[in-house]
Amino acid sequence: MRAIRLHAFGPAENLTLEEVEEPRPGPGQVRIAVRAAGVHLLDTALREGVQGPAPELSALPTVPGREVAGVVESLGEGAPEGLLGVRVVVHLGFAPGGYAELAVADHARLHEIPGNLDFAEAVAMIGTGRTTMGILQFADLGPDSVAVIPAAAGGIGTLLVQYAKNAGATVIGLAGGPEKTARVAANGADLAVDYRDPRWPAKVRAHLGGGGATVVFDGVGGDVAREAVALLGPGGRHLVFGWSGEGLQDGAPYLVDGVSQQVLGPVMMEKAGGPDPVRTLELRALTEAAEGRLAPAVHRFPLTAAAVAHRALETRATTGKVVLEP
Repeated sequence: MRAIRLHAFGPAENLTLEEVEEPRPGPGQVRIAVRAAGVHLLDTALREGVQGPAPELSALPTVPGREVAGVVESLGEGAPEGLLGVRVVVHLGFAPGGYAELAVADHARLHEIPGNLDFAEAVAMIGTGRTTMGILQFADLGPDSVAVIPAAAGGIGTLLVQYAKNAGATVIGLAGGPEKTARVAANGADLAVDYRDPRWPAKVRAHLGGGGATVVFDGVGGDVAREAVALLGPGGRHLVFGWSGEGLQDGAPYLVDGVSQQVLGPVMMEKAGGPDPVRTLELRALTEAAEGRLAPAVHRFPLTAAAVAHRALETRATTGKVVLEP
């Protein structure tokens, strides 16, 4: 089968397309004919050899990728026979192997793909959608809410805009450049502004007529986050779930009197509760999409262009969830 392999940590060009041995499903596992594989910003860090808190760096050579959707085409011992031929999506956990034409997964982790979703959309909801559901546990959105969403054209941002609008909130979406800003407006934001324009905070204040925002969904950090937090009114909330722009710098530049700041992470899983909080959030995300309340944005690349996809993600040249299609 064809797969993308990484033999040495480093730039995107180190991702190479190769013929490799087909994986065999073990006890309780299935083998999936992959139709879509998710690409995460974490994948680019792991490719560079940057060790974060989790997961650990894989032994090289490795096939990256932890989110796949496709059709079950063979079974390991003990896997239910009824799964053969079923369209499924799964997060592989800490075991990579998604950037390939075939992948194996434990049958208990599988979700059947709702009929109204294609493979790439299902991958978006199992990863990006799951994270979005985790974030939203900390935001009580309603008609009185004013939500500021940096990176509103991204995978999580797109879903946050939709969810907030469905809740009746006023939505301010921030994006980089006119094309992305137009996408945010088309996605339903009440105001879409280009954060590259230094006047954007003044435009937001004018739109709000002197009122303050109630929540900032912050996955970027940096100067954009500082300006966004300054828009919060008394009692506002700054929910931090990433810092692709720059680190929090101990939070000092973001703290504003009367505003609470909460850094999300493992606490998202704790709040989801239950014996399997990851699966709980995955099911919530897929249900939101299946019932038409959320529609993920997907940026598709062929499997052969994995290096191109990584470069595009790193340079913020993508819109929505990045997905490789074998």
